[in-house]
Amino acid sequence: MSAFTLAGWENFFVASAGAAAGLAGLLFVALSINLSQILKIPGLAARAGETFIPLAVTLVISLLALVPGFSIRSYAACLICIGGITWLASSSIQFHAIRSRHFVKVWHLITRLAFNQPGNLCIFIAGLSLFFRFSGGLYWLVPGVLMAFAGAMINAWILLVEILR
Repeated sequence: MSAFTLAGWENFFVASAGAAAGLAGLLFVALSINLSQILKIPGLAARAGETFIPLAVTLVISLLALVPGFSIRSYAACLICIGGITWLASSSIQFHAIRSRHFVKVWHLITRLAFNQPGNLCIFIAGLSLFFRFSGGLYWLVPGVLMAFAGAMINAWILLVEILR
């Protein structure tokens, strides 16, 4: 298995797509059950969106990787674009949350930053690494996907359980 070819990565991408779809479903359940509470708390709807973005990105990049005959350079360009846009969107949401003080405790903010920012940047770096063939290649996606899942699980828990406390 090479870091610079999609061959051999099929199982990773199939598992990532399935997990992302499952977690996105959990998020939708959490949102629908607690929608009135979520809308009452400033910034929580944006946090729900911020949670959904990495799951959607993981689903999209996983499905793109599974397209037969998709060239590695084309996939790299997609990762650069998707990673960059995702990073900008998440940064915008988090900047607004910081400016508006839409977090209860400082560790809530730290958790959001710790999982979203590095995860999004890993996707972007994976694209650059594949495109310019420098160290890491597809291996940059592994921490990005894992951080997306960890952040989504934490936020889904908050939106489903912690919001009722």
